[in-house]
Amino acid sequence: MYNFNPKKYIAKNIIYTVIIILIAVISTYKIYYKFQDDRDINYSSESFVVTFHEKSGDKMSITNVTPVTDSVGLSSTAYNLNIKNNQTAAVPFRIKIIDDFEKIADDNCQDNLISKNYIRISVKNGKKENQIYNLNELNDGILLDDEIKALENREITVRIWVNKDSNIPMNTDLHYHGIIQVLENNDMVAINK
Repeated sequence: MYNFNPKKYIAKNIIYTVIIILIAVISTYKIYYKFQDDRDINYSSESFVVTFHEKSGDKMSITNVTPVTDSVGLSSTAYNLNIKNNQTAAVPFRIKIIDDFEKIADDNCQDNLISKNYIRISVKNGKKENQIYNLNELNDGILLDDEIKALENREITVRIWVNKDSNIPMNTDLHYHGIIQVLENNDMVAINK
């Protein structure tokens, strides 16, 4: 005759449940980091390794025009990058925004470009506050001019949107395509490996 032991039954069920939870957690972790690694695009220069955390890499664009306030713009899509200084000394760097002429030609939108005085752009440099500019105000496209300490990792977040005060109607065919460049002190641009 079979003897039912509730303690053994409960212990067995707990072990099975723990094994299933462990498998689920490990699988989720592996899948997340696999997709994360696929999204990261690495660029490098003499002193830096720059990792763009978006599939678009260093490319940024506005294709669906929706004029918004700065507070809404600061919650818009972020272009995140990480700059790692591989040197044992501090190195000056710049973040520069230039027009992506290749993408403009591919999209054939030369006649549909948003005026730069209607485009707002923000940069968050590490833990500092967001700085907001009109794109046409940038001197030679320089968004950020700073220095990175020896062996430091710095997170940079760039956001771009159309100013609410512009008289551009929503959902027009207007576009903006740009490239985020990271330059070292000698104006060497970090390039895709």
